[in-house]
Amino acid sequence: MTGYPFPAFLKRHTVTVEPYLGESAYGPRYGPPTEHVGLLERRIRVVRGQNGEETTASATFRTVLDAGITAEARVTLPDGRTTTVIAVVPHDGGGLPVPESLEVQLE
Repeated sequence: MTGYPFPAFLKRHTVTVEPYLGESAYGPRYGPPTEHVGLLERRIRVVRGQNGEETTASATFRTVLDAGITAEARVTLPDGRTTTVIAVVPHDGGGLPVPESLEVQLE
């Protein structure tokens, strides 16, 4: 038994995500954009990045667990602001009957 899917009533915001492909001679490279729906929370808080260092997140986006969003991806928010993924935290129910989600912490 798996957890419950991400609740439909929380799918209030749409963001555009461009996956990080690596560095080039001209800076970071990104893949084709995809749209994701979820819940965007604009709140400043201290988080740990992928490298373990503390940094400040300006927003958190929660979406389906299998969204495929990774660190360093470029994200365009509903207001047009572009930001970068600091870290991604999967919330897997581990067999418990709780909603599963992917927490995306944004720069």
